[in-house]
This record gives sequence, C-alpha cells and structure tokens, in this order.
Amino acid sequence: MANLGDNGHSKKMVTCRFPASVKLFLFMVPLLMVSGFVAFSGPKIYTWDFISDQLWMWRNEAEKMISVSQGKESEGVVDLHPTVVVVGVQHTEKEKATSDDFLLSRSSAPAIPVEAIHLEEPNATTENGLNTSRSEITVAEFSRNETHDHISVKSQDPREYSKLERLEAGLQKARVAIKEAKDGNQTLQDSDHVPQGPMYWNARVFHRSYLEMEKQFKVFVYREGEPPVFHNGPCKSIYSMEGNFIHMMELDAQFRAKDPEKAHVFFLPFSVAMMVQFVYVRNSHDFKPIRRTVTDYVNLVAGKYPYWNRSLGADHFMLACHDWGPETSFSVPHLANNAIRALCNANTSERFNPIKDVSFPEINLQTGSTKGLIGGPSPSKRPILAFFAGGLHGPIRPIVLEHWENKDDDIQVHRYLPKGVSYYDMMRKSKFCLCPSGYEVASPRVVEAFYTGCVPVLISDHYVPPFSDVLNWKTFSVEVPVKDIPKLKEILNSISPRQYIRMQRRLVKIRRHFEVNSPPKRYDVFHMILHSIWLRRLNVKIQEDLFLIPR
Repeated sequence: MANLGDNGHSKKMVTCRFPASVKLFLFMVPLLMVSGFVAFSGPKIYTWDFISDQLWMWRNEAEKMISVSQGKESEGVVDLHPTVVVVGVQHTEKEKATSDDFLLSRSSAPAIPVEAIHLEEPNATTENGLNTSRSEITVAEFSRNETHDHISVKSQDPREYSKLERLEAGLQKARVAIKEAKDGNQTLQDSDHVPQGPMYWNARVFHRSYLEMEKQFKVFVYREGEPPVFHNGPCKSIYSMEGNFIHMMELDAQFRAKDPEKAHVFFLPFSVAMMVQFVYVRNSHDFKPIRRTVTDYVNLVAGKYPYWNRSLGADHFMLACHDWGPETSFSVPHLANNAIRALCNANTSERFNPIKDVSFPEINLQTGSTKGLIGGPSPSKRPILAFFAGGLHGPIRPIVLEHWENKDDDIQVHRYLPKGVSYYDMMRKSKFCLCPSGYEVASPRVVEAFYTGCVPVLISDHYVPPFSDVLNWKTFSVEVPVKDIPKLKEILNSISPRQYIRMQRRLVKIRRHFEVNSPPKRYDVFHMILHSIWLRRLNVKIQEDLFLIPR
C-alpha cells in the first residue's frame, strides 16, 4: 500500500459537515458457449468508442457489448479497448492478461478526445462469428421537444417508453449535437465563456458538450451512510477536493437529481480520506476495515435500489483524492472494473483506465479557499528559470534533489526553504515550477503553479493529467520523463522566450478550470469534474432487458 505521505504538504484535515430518441427496445440474443449452453440473465451495457486512442478521429468500430451475469462477480478487468468486442463470454485467463496489459502498459498521459462519439450503430460480429445486429436507430427522428415526452420512431408498433429509455434518448441527442460541433459550423452563444485556443483539443466540441451537460445531466447522490465517513470529507488539506466535491454536489440545485429515475449517474458519497482517519487502524497495515466498509455500502445500495445491479456499476461513480483511492475501489470488483472512478491518483500502472476513469486535480487548500493564492507577475518579471522546494517523498524527488539541490542558481531546488522565504513568492518569481510526483503520481504543486502563473513541469511516469480529454497539456506545460531529470536545464532552455510567453498566457487563460469557488462557477474545477464524468456516461448505453443463452 502507498505511504500515507502528503507530497510534502501538511496533512492536517478540516472537514466539511453537511446534512447527513429514437426507439430503444428489448431484444433477445442467442449466444453459443464454447463448452456447452448455459442459461442466465443480466443487464446489457453498450459502450461506444467515445474516447479514442486516435486524436480527433471518428472511428466507425462495431459497438462493444458487455454482458455480465448479475449473480457473479468477475475478477478480470473489463477490456474497453476500442477494437475488442465482448458478447456475454467469460474472459479466459489469457484474455484477462491481455486486457490487463493494455490498461497497465500506458507509460504516458494518453490524449483523450472528447468528441470521438460513436453515433452510428453498425452490426457487431463477435470473434465466434455471432451477429449481434440491432434494428436501425434513426437519430433524426428524435422529437425536438427537449423534455422527450414524444419520441418519433419508425415502428409499426408504438408503445410507451420507460424512463431509462427516455434518458438514453436524451443522451443520444447530446451525442448528435457534439458530433455536429466536431464537423464544424456551429456558432454557439455563451454569455459567460467561450473556450478558444490550442489549449483545447477541440474548443467547439468541448463547448457544445459542456452546454449539453448543463442542459440535461443529472446526478443522484445516495442518501445512505452517516458522517464522518459518508456525506463528509476534508476541506482543508491536499485531500480537500473530496470534501469540497461532496459538499458542492449535495447542495447543488442544477445537477443533483432528487428522483433517481431521472439520474444519468449515481454518486457513492464516501470519503477515502475520512475512512483512513476513522476506519483504518493507524500503522496496522490492515486494509480490511476499509474494504469491508466499501463492500457493505455497495451491497446496501444494491439491495435497496435497482440501479447498481441494472448496470453492474457502469453508471455509478466514486471520487477520491487520497493516495488509497484506487486501492479502495478494488474492494468491489465491479467498482474497479465498471464504475467511473474519479481519482487524483490517476496512475495507469495501477489500473487507472482513461477510457472510463476520471483524473482530477489535487488541490491543497490550507485555509479552505483560494483567497490570496491566485495571481502572479508577467513573464518578464520572473528571474528564476525553475523552482522546487520539498522533502524526500517517494522515489522521484531524491533524484531531483541529487542532481539539482544547490547546484545551479537558475534551477532553484531546495529541500527546505531558508527562513523568511515564501514558497508562493518563489513560485511567482519563477518561469517554470517543477512538479515531481511523491509516493503517488498526483501533486498539489501542479495547481499551485496554475494559480501563481508558473508553467508546470510534470516529472512523473504513468500520470494522466487532469481533464486530458479536453485539455492539450503540451500547449501550456512541460512533461519530463524521470530518466531526463539530469537534462532539466537543457530541456527548459530549449524553450524560446516567445514560446514560453505563449505557454504562460495559455496557462492563465485556462486557470479558471482549476479554481475552487464557493458557490461553484461555470467552467470551474467542480464543473470540470462533472463534465469528465458526463463524457464517460455518454460512452455507455444501458438497457434493462434480460436475455437467455439457449440450453
């Protein structure tokens, strides 16, 4: 297990406490099993190639159908690779290993294009030769009525549509709108903000997606559980985003659904940081109490509500900024494999899957707010080339200190700052701020660099930076592999003054996406986290039908 360290920042926690279409239809699919025929039933989850490995490429791959028996947990990682089609077949050990290798072998932050939404629904053929075609869905036949009270469908047999079908029809309309934005000619009006510039993979697509989210996205927060572990979290520490997000989500009037039947996703409101404080026995190295707490909670909501079993967790999400967030999710296989995991510790070598999981920033709010933290001088008033201050924490920082501590006036690297020298003042005097990982890949220094206008230098392996599905980090930050730490000065000096000025200005322009506001403001970090979850939900279609494999 990861060290309880805090990336060099204070671990003192102050908690927040709060009051505890188209026609979608059912069909039967006969499947042949290799070793015989077995009858079983379960929910269906269709996943589109919404998030692609290719930048801005529209991929017309066959849809992936993931069918899992309700009564059986699968220990293997669900393979969501765009070229794989899985139709109700158990993974062999070899297939599981291949799936795991795909998820674990990503050594750098993959760019995740927001607009790669698969609208067409071609026939899918499994590797066993079984055709899984569905009747044609005509997107243009959606009613223009935004409440989706009337859905026009080519059908000789009109019928009433379930609430889930209406939700899915609304999501399909959003997919169409985002696809149209990608193709290009929309002019969107927004009184508050219009994303522009190379900082975005595709600004028009992001804008359209964000507006569609505002129009219809709904989140149901499970009411079960009592503080301090549930419905609560730290608001003053490097884990502050756990408490802030829970607090903002529970008070939100726009996105929170009071009726679970109207929700697109379901939030499991537990705080890993609070579990470590109140459930974990310090220095015991025994993770079982935390595992039991998470397992019991999922079992509770699965037994009380139909939604977890309906999707096997694919429309549920957890959020954790503590180092142990990923480990906590492994308590329930479907939570790790199917659900959306919003994590600060977005480490692909620890099974973080950018196709379904969300990377969000670690923000150290020592006072509970950003007051006095945001702002810095222009590039011409930054005399220091690069700056870092921090102790030995994890495997990377000792390498930084070994090569640069007190070695070069241009690269100001300190284990401890001299008395009277302000950490934030040093960041404001620096062109670049070094952000090496600690024991885990996330570092609050990244957002501190944003706040002070210092271009972040990400020194990490296997890290997926926050909001990479929208933001092109290469335009406003520098990524340095651990092996190139000795070449830091050479790498930074190779960036021309003109190029640096562009990077710094871009950084300032997108800073709003990392700001914590109370109450939240449009496009801020709270809404960006929600938008990342919205994107993952758009990549999944859930159907309530049951199916049987013939004997």
